[in-house]
Amino acid sequence: MLPRELIKKIRKIEIATNRLVDDVMAGQYHSVFKGRGMAFDEVRLYQPGDDIRVIDWNVSARLNDIFVKQFVEERELTVMLAVDASASGAFGTRSGLKAELAAEVAALLAFSAIENDDRVGLFVFTDAIERFVPPKKGRKHVLALIAEILNFRPRGRGTDLRAGLEFLSQVAKRSSVAFLISDFQDDMERYRRALRVAHRKHDLISVVIADPLEEELPAAGVVFFRDPETGEVLPVDTSSRRVREAYARAARLERERREALFRRHKIDWVDLRTDRDFVRPLVDFFRVRARRR
Repeated sequence: MLPRELIKKIRKIEIATNRLVDDVMAGQYHSVFKGRGMAFDEVRLYQPGDDIRVIDWNVSARLNDIFVKQFVEERELTVMLAVDASASGAFGTRSGLKAELAAEVAALLAFSAIENDDRVGLFVFTDAIERFVPPKKGRKHVLALIAEILNFRPRGRGTDLRAGLEFLSQVAKRSSVAFLISDFQDDMERYRRALRVAHRKHDLISVVIADPLEEELPAAGVVFFRDPETGEVLPVDTSSRRVREAYARAARLERERREALFRRHKIDWVDLRTDRDFVRPLVDFFRVRARRR
């Protein structure tokens, strides 16, 4: 039996995401993520302008008239949600934690998938694979996934994106749509190859979760920062403009390196922040991708 507080939180996310899916997301999702191909549906009489390559000569000969084949999209997809649950997600300086934002994003994507009758699976990772839920359809399944994310208590604290990406390649035997939801606080050289390999097999989209304090420091005197993944505590004199500028420069360079990696391997990504609405960037991302396709 789930705790009452968790049930309330799940219900709140369900109401919010259902409204968003109905209003803006379902159509965008469908236009961006096409099915596996076209499947034969039926034949009908030839009409002027029809492509002669789709004439069904066997049926035409049998019925003594010209018939053409009609096809429909094979819609069903498998959507995999790869959620980073490392300790750095328990950080947020504005409206919520990065981990909470990741859960809401995963919920919105999951509901969008089932609205289109796709299967949704989940795995949660830190510096190891901690939980795997095989892909299934249906509202009940999606609610269970959201409960899993919100109620999950990881054993590990670190981040190993390579392990997550390699697990995706192992567990999803067929090509799938995969959302990698993470703050990407890992050594890029460790996961570079695994990212490339996973993208070759799957339609991989990186969802980068960030907090504004990770990009720019306020002038607040000497502040003690604790790394949630290693436990290391470091005093930082934020009153120094030189320190603040160096911090912002390092964060910018890291972001630029990551985005250059995504571009090099033609991997789509979307940036989300804890101090901003996450729906608009997702909708804009889907619209741009739909136009490109």
